[in-house]
Amino acid sequence: MTQETGIATTQNAFSELSNFNLSEAMSQELEGLSLSFERIKIPSAGSTVFELPGEEDGEPETVKEFTGVILYHHPLFAYYRDKYAGGNEPPDCGSFDGITGEGDPGGVCSKCRYNQFGTGEGGGKACKNRRRIYILREGEVFPLLLSLPTGSLKEFTRYIQRLLSHGKKSISVVTRFSLKKTVNAGGIAYSQAQFKHDRPLTEAELTAVSQLAEQVKEYAKHTATSPVDLEEFTDVQTPFDPVTGEIVEP
Repeated sequence: MTQETGIATTQNAFSELSNFNLSEAMSQELEGLSLSFERIKIPSAGSTVFELPGEEDGEPETVKEFTGVILYHHPLFAYYRDKYAGGNEPPDCGSFDGITGEGDPGGVCSKCRYNQFGTGEGGGKACKNRRRIYILREGEVFPLLLSLPTGSLKEFTRYIQRLLSHGKKSISVVTRFSLKKTVNAGGIAYSQAQFKHDRPLTEAELTAVSQLAEQVKEYAKHTATSPVDLEEFTDVQTPFDPVTGEIVEP
C-alpha cells in the first residue's frame, strides 16, 4: 500500500456506511430485544483515561484519547426530589431539549427554581444538567453514547463555537476527545473533557454519516419517554464555587 492509498483509505473511513440502515438492522436483528447504545464513561477523581466498551462485559477498554464523528447531541436535564438511593426510577422532572421539563414541577426550564445555581449540593443545581453526545468511531456502525457532566459543558460549547466560526458543524469533522484533570473550588479533583478538531470529513463520508445521524435523532426522540440511565447523574464531583455558584474554570 502506498502512502497515498493509505491516506485515501483513512480519509474515507466512514463512507462505507452509505448503504447501512440502522433502523432496518435494529428491527431485523434486535426484534423483541431491548437496545441501548453502549456508553463511554468518564471516570471519577480526575482520571485522564476514558472507559470504552470492551469485547468482554465488565472489562472496558481504557484510552487516553479517541476520535469519532459527533452524529448528534442534545441536553439532558433530570431533577430528583429525593436524593438518589439506587434503583432505576425515572426523574420527578426531566427534559431532553433543555427547554421544557416534563413531570413535577415541569414547565420552562430556564425559569425553574431547581435549575438555578445554589439549589443543589456544593452550590450546584438541584436539576442536573448534562449533554448526551452520540459518537461514531471509525470502523463501527453503532454509535457510542458519551454523557457530558456539567463541568465539561463550557469546554464543549467553546469547541462548537470554534467550529462554527470556521463554517463547520460538529458532524462535518472528526473530533479528538481527551480528558484533563482539574480541581474545583472545594479542592475536589474531577475529569474535564477536551475536544479538538482532527480532520474534516470527505463529501462521501459526510453524506454517509448524515444519513445515520438522522436515524440516531429518531432513536433519541423515542427514548425521551424512557427512564433515564441514572448512572449519568450519580457523580458527586460538583465543579462549582460554593459561594458564587459559578462553574469553576480550570
